[in-house]
Amino acid sequence: MRKFDWLSLFPVLFLLASAAFMASDAHGQAKGLSTMAFTLQSPDFPNGSEIPKQFTCSGEDRSPALAWKDAPAGTKSFALIADDPDAPGGTWVHWVIYNIPAAANSLPGGIQKKDKLADGTLQGPNDFEKPGYNGPCPPPGKPHRYFFKLYALDGALSLGPGASKAQLEKAIEGHTLGRTEWMGTFRR
Repeated sequence: MRKFDWLSLFPVLFLLASAAFMASDAHGQAKGLSTMAFTLQSPDFPNGSEIPKQFTCSGEDRSPALAWKDAPAGTKSFALIADDPDAPGGTWVHWVIYNIPAAANSLPGGIQKKDKLADGTLQGPNDFEKPGYNGPCPPPGKPHRYFFKLYALDGALSLGPGASKAQLEKAIEGHTLGRTEWMGTFRR
């Protein structure tokens, strides 16, 4: 009878463990193995700069245009949350939009403020208790930061129109293939 050499299995076990590690992030979510960077930007303001008044309550209060590229392989839909972590009472939600089709690579400026858009994209309420986007409207004082966080997802979500930020965050757990963000500031 031949003696089994356990050390001969080491290379195989190492490769399996490496593949499992590369296929998930620290939260156990699937992640793309692409070397391309999933990025978000706005043609309306540079990252980290002041958001123009037209996209705030001091102006037209319409959503800025957003564009993204290099979504992870396997992306079936997108979701976006825009919020202000500097609000006096805690993070203030400005926009919850989800089930953006996988074929999309942008959102035009001035998205309609309704629960369901023509392409099937859905929107939830913001903290102004309205569907869609309502822009920066901080109290007078120091500038606030506004984060536009885009998620690439492995499928469409089973949420209906009107889902809250908390409901959306729960629904995307374990389904996020990639995440990117763009940030602007505003003060009154």
